[in-house]
Formats: sequence, structure tokens, C-alpha cells
Amino acid sequence: MCYDDNARPPVPNGDSGAANGEDIVLTAADGNKFSAFIATPENPANAQILIYPDVRGLHQFYKDLALRFAGIGFRALAIDYFGRTAGLTSRDESFEFMPHVQQIKFASFLEDVTAGLSYLRDDANIHKPVFVVGFCMGGSLTLLSGTNKEFGFGGLVPFYAGMTRDFGGAGTVLDNAEKISYPVLGLFGGNDPGIPETAVRTLEEKLDATGVENKIIIYPDAPHSFFDRRATDFADASADAWIQIQDFIATHSNS
Repeated sequence: MCYDDNARPPVPNGDSGAANGEDIVLTAADGNKFSAFIATPENPANAQILIYPDVRGLHQFYKDLALRFAGIGFRALAIDYFGRTAGLTSRDESFEFMPHVQQIKFASFLEDVTAGLSYLRDDANIHKPVFVVGFCMGGSLTLLSGTNKEFGFGGLVPFYAGMTRDFGGAGTVLDNAEKISYPVLGLFGGNDPGIPETAVRTLEEKLDATGVENKIIIYPDAPHSFFDRRATDFADASADAWIQIQDFIATHSNS
């Protein structure tokens, strides 16, 4: 499990403005209804964020994260994975997520992503680039969905993306790395035994080989899930991660 119910995203650098958040339900092309959370800034910037949660799905950490992004000007949508198998139920710590994780199919996940993008790209925001930010399993899905050229993402920001999970026969991140079509900002902990540095460097080499712009950062001694306001020992890594994300978005959105 990536984050428990007490985890909260760190506060971004600089001033935060007013933002509103709302639980919503989206519908994919196959009729699947799934939970999502939209956070809207008072003063919107020239970019939007699509958030992929960890294995627990859309729990409070990611709603708060969407509000953090909105506070610095980015309209943000966080989506859930489990509408097809768990319905619109709660994703608190009582939710037994693993049986549902095992039923995820990459093709149906992409249908949910398409629905999320359609929601973000309404008439007022159709021309704003969308950046994907994902954590743990969501980091893996960030990179895998980055193989779809039709999504037209502005860039990909995977946090501690696992390299070995195969979603319903789609292959692993490393299997698909040569197909990634968008700039990548990868953020990893140096003390994360589940994601060895050798795997991260292999990802970097594959992206370099195909000419995909990428910046891979490994924070020395930082563990998996270091991006947590409670992790005061790694506050510097979290603060830098925010700076890197904001710079990455600014560079690739002309904001």
C-alpha cells in the first residue's frame, strides 16, 4: 500500500490561491460509472492535471493532492480505477483493494482515461495541455498510458513507478518504454527496494534511445511514498519534487 488514510500531500512552494473541490461520477464509453474528484482554481493557469492514484484507488490523499494543484492554478482531476468491480463505494482503509487490482484490464482503464480527458477538455479548457501525475501503480499506468499518442498529453510525471507489473497482458513499463510518446519527469526514492535503481536507469536508457525527452530524479535515501507531509525527514525531497513538477509543466505548456 502506498499511502494510508493519514497521509497528506506536501504543500507546494509559494503562494496558494482559492480552490474548490467536488466529488463527481464519470461514465466511460462502455457504460462504466466511476468516481472522480475535480478541483478548480479561482485563477486557472494554462495547464490541467490528471491524477492516477496508487493501488487503493481514489482515497483522500488524492483529493487533497488535486486541491494542492488547484491552489497553484492547475485544474486537477483525480480518477478511481475500480468502478467496474467495486462500484462507487468508499476507498478508505477498509476497502480490500487487491482483488480489484488483479481485475484491472488496461484497455478498460484507457476508456476511463478517455472519459476523464473528455471531462477536462470542456469548451473552456479544450486547448489547455493535460499532464498526468501518478503514484506507485498509478506511476506505472502514467507511463503505460503515455504510449497512446491519441491522448495528446503535455507530459508524464510518474512517482515511484513500478517496472514489473503487467496489466492484463499489456506488458510492463520496461516492455513498453520504447513506445512512450511524451516528455517524462520521473521521481523516485533511492531507498526503495521494490524499485531498484538498475530498473530506473534501464527506463532512462530506453527513453534516451528513442529520443523521448526525460528527466529522471532519484532522491538519495528517500523511501517509497516519500511525498507525504508527515515524512519530515524527506521534506527537502518533497519540496524539490514540487519545484520540478511546476518547472516541467511550465516548460511544456508555455505558461
